[in-house]
Order: sequence, then C-alpha cells, then structure tokens
Amino acid sequence: MSQPPASPAISPRHTQGRVYLVGAGPGDPDLLTVRAAKLLALADAVVYDHLVSTEILALIKADAELIYVGKQESRHSLPQDGINALLVRLAKQGKNVVRLKGGDPFIFGRGGEEAEVLATAQVRFEVVPGITSASGASAYAGIPLTHRDYAQSCIITTGHLKDGSLNLAWDALVQPRQTVVIYMGLGALPEISRQLIAHGKTPVMPVAVIENGTTQRQRVITGNLSDIAAKVKAEGFLSPCLIIIGEVVSLREKLQWFIPAEPAPGGIENAIENPIEKALDKPAKNTATFAYA
Repeated sequence: MSQPPASPAISPRHTQGRVYLVGAGPGDPDLLTVRAAKLLALADAVVYDHLVSTEILALIKADAELIYVGKQESRHSLPQDGINALLVRLAKQGKNVVRLKGGDPFIFGRGGEEAEVLATAQVRFEVVPGITSASGASAYAGIPLTHRDYAQSCIITTGHLKDGSLNLAWDALVQPRQTVVIYMGLGALPEISRQLIAHGKTPVMPVAVIENGTTQRQRVITGNLSDIAAKVKAEGFLSPCLIIIGEVVSLREKLQWFIPAEPAPGGIENAIENPIEKALDKPAKNTATFAYA
C-alpha cells in the first residue's frame, strides 16, 4: 500500500529563508501538531504571540532567536505593520522563521494578512494549521458546536468593539438551530446580549463563557442571554475568553469531562509516550531563551 507523502522538511539555509505561519493551538501544549513541534525544534527565529504558552516555548531550540510581538487589549508590543516587516527582514537575512500564533493562523490570527505581505515580498512561506479556540475550548468545556438535535450549523465571529459600538451581522447571528461562537467579545458581552435579544433571540438562550480554555486555568460559566454578563462580571473573568451561544450549551452539564488540575487516574496519558517528544526523538526542554524585540 502506498504511503502518504511526508510533510516537507524545514527549508535548508539559502540566501533567503522561509517563514512558517504556525498555529500553536488553544493553550494545552499537548494539542500542538507534530509538524509544529518539529519546526520549533529547527527554526532560527521564532516570532510569537501573547497567548503562546511557556510549555510550547520550551520546545524551541536553545540557540533560536525569540521575539515577542504579543497583542493585548490597548497594548501592542509591535504594530501589525511592524510584525509584517520583521518577518520579511528575518527571512531575507537567510533565517528560517516560525511565526507562532495562538489557535490557527487563518482564524482571527491575521495570518492571511501576513501571508499576503510575504507573497508580495516574494518570501517563501508555509502555513501550519492549529486547533482553533472554537473547537478546542468548546470540546474541553463539554459543548459540541453541532448536534443533530440542537444545531446544524455554526458561525464564528469576533466581538471587537469599534468606536463604542458593535458592527456585527445580527440577523445572521439569530438564525435558529445554529451555534454562535464569538472570539474577543468579553468586554462587549453586555452589548452582544442586548443586540441578540433585540434582533429576536430569546432571553433564555443558553450561553457559555470559557476563560483560558483547554488549560489548567480553565473556568466556565453558563447562563443565558439575560444574565450571562452579570455572572461573568461577578466572577471576574478576564481575557482570553470564548463565548458560545446556542442550545448546545445545555449539554455541558452532561458532557463535561475536563477537570483542571485533576487528571483522571489511570488515564491513557500515563500509558503512552509524549507524542511531541517522540516526534522530535528527544525530550522536550523545560526552558527557553528570550530575546525581546
């Protein structure tokens, strides 16, 4: 039986390097892809975001240049135009560069913009998908995004506020038998709830807010459109958070399986090798060297 083609090896050193737009997944380091782990172990430079965990950074080879370009609300260590220029400059210095992003590069990761810049500058690049927060955090919260009895479609959007108001396609977000997933919407949650109700959603539509999804710091609050904002405020939730709206949220109580800081006794993780360590044919490092831009 023929074997599937192997992923291309990291680019050999040429006059010009290559940029790898790599998804780091939603937080749990075990959700990093094997391809991503291999690239981290071989890259000359890693340009990484705020949401990349220290456990994932520990997989980077010791002599790699690490450049932090994280963005937080109202605090950007380097504007996007600067990040774009940095990637081009590093590649043209002959370096193989991993641009490491939380989640997936092409889902609210601005990877498409960076790829356009690289293509225009005639810099070779590769995109390595990651598990996005919508699928990762929802799974760890016990909330299926689709279900034959509750939701036949799922829509993903962003909840960024602009000039004090939201500009979302509200009519599209209130369709029946649909799950709505909102990234970066914590600060706008009261307005999101108000608008959805105003556009026809029932005030008792189930809602979940997931903080630090898939990590040992994960917290989940459930409620409905009429009370979720008050619950989140009372519990002091902070970004990063994911909002899930739809009937599927009602399944959480029955399907939740992930209990932070309490691994299941005798679980499979105690019986198999770490897949990342095996893929790299060496143990993962516990430290990384930082060189901030």
